[in-house]
Amino acid sequence: MASENITASEYIGHHLQNLTFGHLPERGWTLAHDAKEAAEMGFWAIHLDSMFFSVVLGAVFLYIFRKAATSVSSGVPGCLQNFVEILVEFVDKSVKETFHGRNPLIAPLALTIFCWIFLMNLMDLLPVDLLPRIAGEMGVHFLKVVPTTDPNVTLGMSLSVFALIIYYSIKVKGVGGFLGELTLHPFGKWMLPFNLLLEGVGLIAKPISLALRLFGNLYAGELIFILIALMYTAGAVVGTLGGVLQLGWAIFHILVIVLQAFIFMMLTIVYLSMAHEDNH
Repeated sequence: MASENITASEYIGHHLQNLTFGHLPERGWTLAHDAKEAAEMGFWAIHLDSMFFSVVLGAVFLYIFRKAATSVSSGVPGCLQNFVEILVEFVDKSVKETFHGRNPLIAPLALTIFCWIFLMNLMDLLPVDLLPRIAGEMGVHFLKVVPTTDPNVTLGMSLSVFALIIYYSIKVKGVGGFLGELTLHPFGKWMLPFNLLLEGVGLIAKPISLALRLFGNLYAGELIFILIALMYTAGAVVGTLGGVLQLGWAIFHILVIVLQAFIFMMLTIVYLSMAHEDNH
């Protein structure tokens, strides 16, 4: 697509536009043809590409781990069993070192978060034009293949973690203990409004920071890949430089892909550990 007769801004805008399904007053439930129509669809619009790739990659994660679990051998383990065992031990060690309560949900949750986000981030290493071009030949005008470059996906995951934080805070500390933590810390009952403001902002900042950190890093990485792809249309010399830059950025971006999945997992463990701490 970078070679087609379109401007650079149109090329970038096309790659950053989700395949959006929603309701338009004049056409009813339909696919958006441009960013303006997608914005007009409002809150109930669905990003079909983000949903599709998220579900497919989640299924890939389940398939790989189920296959490893059903083929476990007490003898010499295969490559898949070795890989899964190393990953499970890594996550289990991270949970034991960070989580100070007792909850059998935390380790499986951390493993799921790490692997699922890693797979979604990994899509960023595919050539930026590969799947959108294939989709375009099938009549699909827009396709974003990296779910974590969609703030709806990252916010959805972070709000799920936030719901668990609230649930376990109330379960462990009780309603009174949870409210007391929000209103009596850090300056006591005489500063209740200020305490509530301070602690409330800190509580709400947890899911927002989780979502925006992941989204921002992956969105920036995807944008750089798109900008490098534009260099292929500027002649042989600039195109060759673009190839070198793309390889270098892809190698560096592997670190970002793994690191962002790890950070989201670790912060989830930390936040849930804090929710299990009863200081009253």
